[in-house]
Amino acid sequence: MSLFGIFGKKAKGNPPRGPERAEEADLFSGMRVEVTTLDGELLFAAKMRGLRGERAELRQYPRPGLSVETPLPVRIRGFSEYDQKAIYMEGVVSAMPQHMWSVTELTVISIGNDRAFVRLATDLDATVSMFSEQTMEETPCKILDISEGGCCISSGHQYQEGDQFLLKVQLDRNAPESAIYCQVLRAIETNSPGFHYGCQFVGLTEESREQIVQSLFAIRRREKENRQE
Repeated sequence: MSLFGIFGKKAKGNPPRGPERAEEADLFSGMRVEVTTLDGELLFAAKMRGLRGERAELRQYPRPGLSVETPLPVRIRGFSEYDQKAIYMEGVVSAMPQHMWSVTELTVISIGNDRAFVRLATDLDATVSMFSEQTMEETPCKILDISEGGCCISSGHQYQEGDQFLLKVQLDRNAPESAIYCQVLRAIETNSPGFHYGCQFVGLTEESREQIVQSLFAIRRREKENRQE
């Protein structure tokens, strides 16, 4: 079992609103981003670095089979951890060696209050472990959707906003079971049996984040292959 570690970095400053030049928005080296085609197809997830005006570099989280031979116009969706906002950008990416990409014509289109990362609908069996002074209580749950930063679970157990727990799940059938520290952000009203909760992953290490991203891409890839059969 791999245990996802705990630490994180916060961005500084308050982002402006509306269309901006890249250097005027709250962009920073280390920002996590998702890169899609103009048609909305997810290409890869990455970390932004070397921001210089309308240029930057992206360090791609490894994704097998991705090949882009010519400069490609893309949409880039970033996440400001300081105030939990999504930053929408456009630019042109070109492949570089060692999972690196250059970005030119980088422009911020808008800043929104919606989720920073697209969530993937799932139906994964998992368990929640709550800690007390004397014991660790483990209860079953379902992961209904998941992203790089959090998930929605369905459980017969009632939790409170702010509760923290250890979520154990096998994200990919070819990967070992993993354990992720989570915090309950909100209870979600539903007509379905049980309780639904929106949860945030608590300060992942880069290695752990890459494991999650790779698992999500593996799930997306299998779903796409199944649709094409």
